[in-house]
Amino acid sequence: MNNKTAPLFRFRAPALAALLALAAPAWAIDAFTAQYQASALGMQGEGQMSVAPQGNNRWQYSLSIRNQLVDLSQKTVFDEQNGRLRPLSSTDSSRILVKKKSVDTVYDWSKSQATWTGDIKPDRAGPLKLQAGDMDALLVNLAIVRDVAAGKPLRYRMIENGRAKPMTYQVAGKEQITVAGKSQQATKVVRTDGNKQMIVWVVPDMPVPARILQRENGQDSIDLTIKSWQ
Repeated sequence: MNNKTAPLFRFRAPALAALLALAAPAWAIDAFTAQYQASALGMQGEGQMSVAPQGNNRWQYSLSIRNQLVDLSQKTVFDEQNGRLRPLSSTDSSRILVKKKSVDTVYDWSKSQATWTGDIKPDRAGPLKLQAGDMDALLVNLAIVRDVAAGKPLRYRMIENGRAKPMTYQVAGKEQITVAGKSQQATKVVRTDGNKQMIVWVVPDMPVPARILQRENGQDSIDLTIKSWQ
């Protein structure tokens, strides 16, 4: 998306970030692929989230959203350390109409710093000091699902495009949603930041959000609703 909207999905979401104080040893990372019905810029399309093992306790979390106007692709390689999901590297590319953008991020935990290359301003290229528990926007998706299930506070620090941003989601109750043609009870969580709002629906035993809605100025900008997962 453009600079203001692209990261939901690294959900800063609208961009569908945020989606991680992760300390739940019983929570295990498993490979999965989820297909989504996606709406972006008012046009229907397809979306996909997946987590795939990379070996040596490393995983790749991917998100893609495509329609005739938008082509978003985000990939984060991460590991798990002391119960925390820790980003190691990421690639974020987008095409909105004819505008293209691509940014790569390296998280060097040996130096406790993150750096950026690609289509980013020099003053945002870093290095930026990392703190234990820092995540990118994609990993926040997994953290929200885990922390809702564990009843933990939904507070995170997201690292993106040369900045660190605290994020807090509030539980807004239960709501029935349709997943793969079946009605499911979901926990609805909301984050509001000025004129932007991110809403996430979490269904028990589902490894990723069942739905992610990003709104700006009261209008839906990105909407992902799960169709199937395995």
